[in-house]
Amino acid sequence: MKRYLVATIKSWNIENFYKLKERYPGYEFMMINKKDDLTVPFLESYKPEYIFFPHWSWIIQEDIYDHYNCIVFHMTDLPFGRGGSPLQNLLIRGIYETKISAIKVCAGVDTGPVYCKESIDISEGSADDIFRRVSDIVFEEMIPRFLSDNLSLVEQTGEVISFKRREPGQSEVPDGLSQRQLYDYIRMLDGEGYPAAFRRYGKGKVFYMDAEFKDGVLTAKARFLEEAED
Repeated sequence: MKRYLVATIKSWNIENFYKLKERYPGYEFMMINKKDDLTVPFLESYKPEYIFFPHWSWIIQEDIYDHYNCIVFHMTDLPFGRGGSPLQNLLIRGIYETKISAIKVCAGVDTGPVYCKESIDISEGSADDIFRRVSDIVFEEMIPRFLSDNLSLVEQTGEVISFKRREPGQSEVPDGLSQRQLYDYIRMLDGEGYPAAFRRYGKGKVFYMDAEFKDGVLTAKARFLEEAED
């Protein structure tokens, strides 16, 4: 029986892993969600056919991706959008239609050849909402293709556009945004593990979340913290 390993840390991916395992009882799946568990000795023992990385916050070691089929799922139509914080970098540019690219891990950042792509609309919803939709597509449509299809690799083609990973300080809302831009700014940071959008108010900060934009009117919840730390 072929073995498959899923390495992930987000709650929605963990939930979908167990659903995947139930849907495919004829396959052997294992999940790890700790950096220290992804080791060469473990992989030599488990011998996975593929290692899937739906959301992994650490660099994958060369001695792992050189010897095992490591697959990452990146939320852009590669080679457009290589690099960090893809959701935020897309929304800050007003891009609402994108793809999830399943690529083989190589030495360069998001430079590997592509196994498959799936489209997704990110025009509405918080970061959490969007990441849950991404997770559903990855676990319900993309990973199953690796189980049943003989997928071939295709080199990335087209103009390379690189993204930079955003820093927490960039969560401060800039001046001059339209209502639509402000809506995107708040929701793109409204997710598990992300620093919420904020504005400074005296020595404190006002944080924004749960944004809605309907009939030309933007609403959001606000939370004020006095003397908030940078």
